[in-house]
Amino acid sequence: MLLNEVRERLIHLHGIPLITRKMLYQLLEKDSSLKKIYSMTATEISSLFSIPKEKSINIKKQLHHYNILQFSESNKSKYCIITIYDDDYPSQLKNLYDAPLVLYALGNTSLLNRHPSLSVIGTRFPSSEGIPKLNVIVSPLIRQGWVIVSGMAYGIDSAAHLLTTRLKGETIAVLGSGFHHIYPKENIPLFNEIIKSGLVISEYPPDTPARKYHFPERNRIISGLTNATLVIEAKKKSGTLITVDQALEQGKEVYAVPGSPLIKQTEGCHQMIQDGAKLVTNATDILEDW
Repeated sequence: MLLNEVRERLIHLHGIPLITRKMLYQLLEKDSSLKKIYSMTATEISSLFSIPKEKSINIKKQLHHYNILQFSESNKSKYCIITIYDDDYPSQLKNLYDAPLVLYALGNTSLLNRHPSLSVIGTRFPSSEGIPKLNVIVSPLIRQGWVIVSGMAYGIDSAAHLLTTRLKGETIAVLGSGFHHIYPKENIPLFNEIIKSGLVISEYPPDTPARKYHFPERNRIISGLTNATLVIEAKKKSGTLITVDQALEQGKEVYAVPGSPLIKQTEGCHQMIQDGAKLVTNATDILEDW
């Protein structure tokens, strides 16, 4: 079995909309060559994945559809595509129980295995204290060469990327959509700026629009790429806490910045600190820990 052939099949299958990551893992367990599915009947595909016959018929059609094959070839010419079989696949992501099988990348891919690095996350609607706190704590780390990883969402995420680019540092943005559907659209200029010296990655094929469930999924990659996650601000019920939970499951350190008890955006951080996250008020707190 030639590894390069398996890699090519993985990229092609990953680009078929009806085939989920879970299904790809199931397929790899049954057939590590990823070859047999191309000759399966719709009934056999239905049985393999325990899916309705109608869906398996559509998968069968997509497996041999010229436009999908053509689109797969087009992606390979436009983007760097990294599979779990490749040497430059991020070593830290390999330890995830649900590791992404394929990553699409634009920019400096060497950052994927660069250390030290830090995930910086927080609310989409920071308080008046949020951005100043980010600047005070993260700026010294950027100046010392830390790679800053975030999700290019509104609020703290975007601010972390902007701060890093402004200080001529290196940052990685992990998207919850494909490259043809940057979300939010207002961040298209930021996307273009990051790929000049930093890196943007996504596990979703380029033509995949943002879906609500993509963002909790991509959060495991944000926390997975680094040894630690810093939460600037977060409400008690916040998507930020999903990333924190995943970081803890991955055995990563979690740092939280305290704030005024009168501000809702700090309630989540205070809860994290009570639950065992390390309280940080400046970059030295993180550097000493590192």
